[in-house]
Amino acid sequence: MNQVYFIGAGPGDPDHLTLKGARLLAEAATVYAPPPFEITFAAHLGGKQVLIPFEFYFEELLDRLNLELTLGPVAFLIPGDLTFYSPFQALIDQLGERAVVVPGVGTANAASALLKKTLDLPGVCNRAILASPRTLGDEPGSPSLGELAAPGVSLVIYMNNIPLPELVAQLRHGYGKDVPMALLHRLGLPGEEVLVGSLDTMVELVGERDFFNLNGPKKRPALTLLIVGETLAAEVDGTWWNIRRDTIWKFRDGE
Repeated sequence: MNQVYFIGAGPGDPDHLTLKGARLLAEAATVYAPPPFEITFAAHLGGKQVLIPFEFYFEELLDRLNLELTLGPVAFLIPGDLTFYSPFQALIDQLGERAVVVPGVGTANAASALLKKTLDLPGVCNRAILASPRTLGDEPGSPSLGELAAPGVSLVIYMNNIPLPELVAQLRHGYGKDVPMALLHRLGLPGEEVLVGSLDTMVELVGERDFFNLNGPKKRPALTLLIVGETLAAEVDGTWWNIRRDTIWKFRDGE
């Protein structure tokens, strides 16, 4: 039985493709790749039919897949991976056993690595929350970003659609103080830009640049991620390492 491979492709940098993902991608004759993945993954797509999945209605796409599966495996390059904010769940549910999901390096993982910061850090940030203002208002009574923001919280914000000054004001109210903030635009793609500042400086750092595509003619989500929280500026010593060594790790050694 031929299958459809949903391959986590990270933010779009082919160096983040897993070995399994690369192997399955090589097997597929047809690949669905959202822009700009058809460019960044070009070295993996030679000789394949490459299509943009979002150009088809759902039923039309399913009909195509049923036909293409009679000829061989099909692959989708998934932005990030399936874990957060993926539109591919409905396809996977419809395909059932014919769907194979391959985890990838999600955008939050890639951002954490680039910043060289863990998002939950003992004594600094005790929880990390991933959220998007585009989906927070889907249900009555759902919290705002300002209500999620609080001391000790690392907040990872996808697909922002709130003007930056308004967003920063909400976060400042939630945190109750100035905290570090990073903006990562087109992470792992041509034109990558990273701004590191704080709630009190980010608006000035951004200036007139429309990183969230709020003023463009097409309101599609921009490729911009925000991370907010004390962990971005924290520096820690080896205290927690030694505590873990004495209370957890040494028992694994049979001590």
